[in-house]
Amino acid sequence: MEILIIGGTRNVGHLLTLELRRQGHSVTVLNRGKTPDELPEDIQRLHCDRSDAAGLAQTLAGRSFDVVVDMALYNEADAKAITQLLDGRVAHYIFLSTGQVYLVRDEAPRPFSEKATESPITQAPPAGTRDYDEWLYGVEKSKAEDVLLNAWHRQGFPFTTLRLPMVNSERDHFQRIRGYLLRLQDGGPIVLPQGKHLLLRHVYAEDVIQAITRIIQTGAGKGRVYNISQDETLSIESFLELLARITGHPLQLKWIERAVLDHHQLLPECSPFSDSWMSELDNQRSKLELGMQYTPLTLYIKKLVAHYENSNLPLPDGYKQRPEELRLASES
Repeated sequence: MEILIIGGTRNVGHLLTLELRRQGHSVTVLNRGKTPDELPEDIQRLHCDRSDAAGLAQTLAGRSFDVVVDMALYNEADAKAITQLLDGRVAHYIFLSTGQVYLVRDEAPRPFSEKATESPITQAPPAGTRDYDEWLYGVEKSKAEDVLLNAWHRQGFPFTTLRLPMVNSERDHFQRIRGYLLRLQDGGPIVLPQGKHLLLRHVYAEDVIQAITRIIQTGAGKGRVYNISQDETLSIESFLELLARITGHPLQLKWIERAVLDHHQLLPECSPFSDSWMSELDNQRSKLELGMQYTPLTLYIKKLVAHYENSNLPLPDGYKQRPEELRLASES
């Protein structure tokens, strides 16, 4: 098949490109070309700003695709441009959306089912805050989803939307799990904000790739939306206990007021899984309609731990604040 991947060559997009190439597909990646990729030389690259509708049309002029996987669609305007540009030129368009579309709507029971986006959007937080930026991200992703759905009803535009929670991966450029590992290894306490924490229900990158390749192979899911998420739901404490058991390091936790951590600019790096913008998705539809089988949490965490223990990566930026974390922990 002729497959175009828009954006995302650092993490899931990189892994997906390699898997599709291994399966014998002809893969082209399109991005701005500002970040060097590590893909094989035989992968065709196209460079343009996808938000430049005219430039995108020129770049893709005369081309059609069996599948387009869009990892870099973030707003309503770009959704309108891509559906118009690809109308009649793509057999299946797969959009990677986010579980954050649930977090910008009136309260719905967790874990969120795909129908939870039927409730109204909540009032915007104060502008200029991180909460506003997160809210706007979820709202714009939701608007992009609406454009695709309308194009499906109006002209049969063959989309499938995959809503993702936080993705854990060997290529996570934020190195979130590695940050926890480094804190376990240095013997000091892991600093967590006091108060209620959202339950964790993430997804492994290999399962995101499984979902995409299943859709490509079967042509299933046109006009449908699917949550892609691991089976397990657990607390931050249970997750860290699992990580400690796997690594053999003792676990120490230190709870500090969130306002204090914010004041010292230690969040989210000291505990990225303590974020208040974290979705929890019901994956039943993907299992019933796509036949998804999710990697057990313990298995993929062991794989990630082994990967990081055998890697020679530089320290993540977030770990550079570790001395300040330890100072606050000792004074609290």
